[in-house]
Amino acid sequence: MELIFVHGALVRDGLWWWERTADLLHERTGIRSRAVALPSCGEAAPEQVAGGLAADAAALRRELDDADSAIVVGHSYGGTVIAEAGHHPAVAHLLYISSYLPDIGQSQGGIMSAESDPASIGDNGDGTLGLSGYDATSFGARFLQDADVAIQRQAWERVTAQALAAFMTPTSAAGWEGIDSTYIVCGQDRSTSVELQRFHASRATRSVELPTGHHPFVSRPDLVVEQVQALLHRA
Repeated sequence: MELIFVHGALVRDGLWWWERTADLLHERTGIRSRAVALPSCGEAAPEQVAGGLAADAAALRRELDDADSAIVVGHSYGGTVIAEAGHHPAVAHLLYISSYLPDIGQSQGGIMSAESDPASIGDNGDGTLGLSGYDATSFGARFLQDADVAIQRQAWERVTAQALAAFMTPTSAAGWEGIDSTYIVCGQDRSTSVELQRFHASRATRSVELPTGHHPFVSRPDLVVEQVQALLHRA
């Protein structure tokens, strides 16, 4: 068993985002983690960026092709990537963190349009989108208010542009259907509303609510590891 992490939108370096949880998880269980490099965030060849959601889903499937059995963790946009990747025999469990379990035909942008106070995202004019109007301080206050300032600044350094097609492409599969899944609702999330989280959590096998911001794997890795351990006990 291993763990494959699919990070959220408009950031890069999934391994950095997950490493605090990865280290603790390995210490407690021996499970090793890896993170999917998302082409739409510029983490693969430049020509793959425009592939958007489809390219990201293909990247996840390639990681799964190299796994015998895996827990796949989707954070935020990562859940939409999981859906588009479809069913794969290596997937043992799905763990969603402030994420989405979209119907076939839904796009990431369409899901986010339901938010009453969405994050400010602007068109860069080159086929990509980016966070608009934020600096290290305001980004930290919205997305990582429960982490210390040093971590907030390291996170800000990993904010990046992302292909428009990652947000506008409707999903063609629902890889979450029929798979055992747990959803972590982040009760103090200032990015994804608790109401939207709970809606998507209702589609998972089970859910739990934690008193954290949008990135508990950064701010409270102990709580996330507890949920992974619970999944293992059910196996």
